[in-house]
Parts: sequence; C-alpha cells; structure tokens
Amino acid sequence: MVPQKGAGACGAGRGGAAHGEPHERRRTSILNLKESKASERTVVVAGLPVGLFSDQVLAILVKSHFQDTKNKGGDVEDVVYPTRTKGVAYVIFKEKKVAENVIGEKKHHLVKKAGGIPLTVSHFSEKIFSSVNAILDLSVFLTQVTLESLVMDLKKKIPTLSFSPLELNGRISVGGSFLAIKRLKESLLLKASSLFEKNRNFTNEGRKWNRQSTQKSLQRSSKSWESLRTLVPETARSGETLVLDTDIFLYLKQKCAFYENTLKKYHILSQERMDGEITTICLKNAEVGSQLNNAKHVKELIEKWSHVLHFELRKETFTLVGKENRKKRNIEWACEQLRPKYPRVLINFYRTHIDIIGSSSDTYYFKKEVTKLIGQKVS
Repeated sequence: MVPQKGAGACGAGRGGAAHGEPHERRRTSILNLKESKASERTVVVAGLPVGLFSDQVLAILVKSHFQDTKNKGGDVEDVVYPTRTKGVAYVIFKEKKVAENVIGEKKHHLVKKAGGIPLTVSHFSEKIFSSVNAILDLSVFLTQVTLESLVMDLKKKIPTLSFSPLELNGRISVGGSFLAIKRLKESLLLKASSLFEKNRNFTNEGRKWNRQSTQKSLQRSSKSWESLRTLVPETARSGETLVLDTDIFLYLKQKCAFYENTLKKYHILSQERMDGEITTICLKNAEVGSQLNNAKHVKELIEKWSHVLHFELRKETFTLVGKENRKKRNIEWACEQLRPKYPRVLINFYRTHIDIIGSSSDTYYFKKEVTKLIGQKVS
C-alpha cells in the first residue's frame, strides 16, 4: 500500500476549485467555518471517487445528492470542494435541521452515474483521523490471482470503501474511514500470507517427487514471491500484527509512556513500519519460553489505548507551502517557543507543513498563541 496523506494533509485535491474559486479562498472558507455558526449547518462528506470526474463535476454531483429530499437533504448553501483532504467535501446547508437529518441517514450513495459509491457523512465538529485515501499496488498478486476478482472480493468484504477503476499496472485508489482501510490492509496481509503458504506447500509436495526439479522451482518461486514477502514481515508470521493511524502511533509512542512501558513489562519486541498514513506494528516475545499469549495481550492493550486516542485527539496543520521564508521561520519559531508550555502536544515538523496533535483544547489554544506570537493568523 502507498497511502496518501488524508485528514490534515497540506496538498489540495486535483483540478480547479468548485464554482471557480481559487484554492486558497476555498481553504480559508473552511477555516472560517470553525469559528462561525455555519459549522452547525455543515457536514463532512468522505469517500468521493477521486480521479473519476473533475472537481467541478464532483461538487455538482454532491450538491445534487444532498438537495434531494429522498436522501433527507434540503437547500444547500455551498459545497466546498476540493479541500486539503482528497475525496472529502464540506456541504453547508441553509438550515441546521437539514444537516442533522442528513447525518441521521445512515446510508448515502452517490448517483448511479458515479457508480453508486458509498459516502461517509459526519458532522463538521467531529474528531479527526476519520478519512483516509490510499493507493494500493496489487501487481504483486498478478501471478497468483485475477486482480479484477480480488478487487470484487475486497468490495464485498468491506462495502464501506470506495474504489477507483483498476489501472493496467495493478494500482487502484481506495478511500474510506481509517478503520475500513485498516481492515483492508489486514485482509491483504492475510491473503498474501495464505498465498505464500500455499506456494510453499506446493513446493514441498514437489520435493517428494523430484528433488532436482524442485530446486529449480524454488529458485523461480524465490523471485516471484520476493515482493510478496515484503507485505508479510517475518515477525508477523511468528507473532502478532496490528495496524494504527500513523499520527496516533506517533502520539502514542512519543507522548504516552504506556507504549514503551507495556513492551518492557511483557518482554515484547516491536517492529514498526510507517507507510504514510498507516503504521504496521509487529510484536514478538523477546524471551524464549515466555508466555505465548503475551504478544496477543499487548496487541489488545495497544489497540484499546489507540481507540481511546482516536476519539480524544485533534490535529491542526500549519501549511508552509507558498509562504515566504521569513513567515515559515516565524511559524517554526513560535511552535518551538510553545513546546515547553504544552508538553502533551505533539509537534511534527515536515518540509511542507507542521502538524499539531493533542486534545481539542490544547490544539485550539496552541494555534491561538502561535497566531498571537507571529502577529497574524496561520493556516
């Protein structure tokens, strides 16, 4: 998987802004929503099929869907798309009641013209870490399964995800909630592991009949499955594997003593691999002869802790792209100055942006103080 940054990403979606507005104006309108009564009339729509239509057409389709009374919709004041999160739009209704009715409607599918793609609708004020967009490279399965049938199976297994058309090189875009993407990755890991085991058993069977031919087969198999092995880490085949949102994992590891203390307490080794928005953690007993279920128990503890963080944390992103060097340095300086005052806030510096992760109140006041220190609003 090659995940692209989802909630809080600094890059704008493809194409021009809806209704002909420049990207910066569209971004600004979203920021203004947070401090206005319009936020009560706004819903977040995730899972839009990126790449199938132009941004302007998608905005029109979204507006048409949510104006339809059959979908519990009503008068739409504005549709903000594209946004900084690919496949996510903001729909502003003229009445708060309509927004609540739309959220109350559990199932939303974009018109048949767009393939009846399922949408995830939530209130504007809900926590982050809810929407993820990723690019899957399924070419590794080419010699073992038909990719079209594999995609069909994945759609049936996780219907809340939206899939773009499969490309000739085996790549496909997927969008949906983090939990759904997590299930998708676990499903693919399981599929890879199953195919690897099947291939190994087939090779072992051949060894009984012809040692020489088997040796050649193993050589061919080694090349064919080299890339597939990378999907299933060695630790995962003899331990426990879990998948977390990268932002939550970084906060858990850097701001919560629980993570390292738990690994130490139960004598567990961890192998961590960050793939953009998703982090895979493989757990294995450090001591020979230790309790076999220790790794499983630690996995459950980490999952419970991360689930709590999922609902408690918020993220603010300060975009650096397009800003003068002096302003960039001022924002970075302000963040460093405030770091000691906010020990429970995680500050991640990147070349294009700065992520601020913490509780709702901490991130709010942190951003407010950054604005005060540099003498102008940051976004």
